[in-house]
Amino acid sequence: MVAKKGKKGKKVAAAPLSVRKQEVKRVVNPLFEKRARNFGIGQDIQPQRDLSRFVKWPKYIRLQRQKVVLQTRLKVPPAVNQFYSTLDRQTGAPRLTVARNSSNDSFVWT
Repeated sequence: MVAKKGKKGKKVAAAPLSVRKQEVKRVVNPLFEKRARNFGIGQDIQPQRDLSRFVKWPKYIRLQRQKVVLQTRLKVPPAVNQFYSTLDRQTGAPRLTVARNSSNDSFVWT
């Protein structure tokens, strides 16, 4: 086997001592000991949790979310699916004018 050689290229010089950032050391108070917390019954208080998932949402929000889930899960028949894709105003307006002009007003259902 052929041994791989290291990367070829120029080595970048290290930053001078005056430019390097000095790490800020935190002052630790020896009077306060850090200890592991125990969240068992009757022990430490548990941290606050995000409970927005369990909020009672308004009915219209629940309905629109359920509708999206159902539409993604169910296969919709073509006869119903044609009403989900509507025309925008730019393409629909000329077609409506043609339909209005070509409608027969003198026709009477008997």
